[in-house]
Amino acid sequence: MTSEAASTAALLSKAREALEMYHHVFVDDDGALTFRHGEVPCAVQAMQLAEGLNVLSLQCVVAWDLPDSAEVMTSVANRGGEALFGTAAVVHTDHGIDVTLRYTFPAEGLDVNALGTLFMLVVSGASSFRTDLVAGSHQ
Repeated sequence: MTSEAASTAALLSKAREALEMYHHVFVDDDGALTFRHGEVPCAVQAMQLAEGLNVLSLQCVVAWDLPDSAEVMTSVANRGGEALFGTAAVVHTDHGIDVTLRYTFPAEGLDVNALGTLFMLVVSGASSFRTDLVAGSHQ
């Protein structure tokens, strides 16, 4: 195993331990971690961006198949701009729009408790974002 693979595997192991304090976590064939926070499916991956810079990337699928309307897009832009942790993105599909929230951060040196707290800040924000979007798209 290369040093890059070993360091990202160790980081994913720590991330899994942190997440398992709050959620049931699945490990995918490619090593990614997946879990659900309420109605929001999430995935965590580890990667080395540069030597000595290992990061975790958390992606949450906030909503899917929302109406592709100006009102929903404005709501996504406004609510996404208020996110303390993460960047909102919109994907246009044949069924409307899907909204994701991604947060990538250097995670080396964080202990399991701090990492768990950081994950919960991000995913609770994603859940709140979902609640607002889904309620607003049905008005």
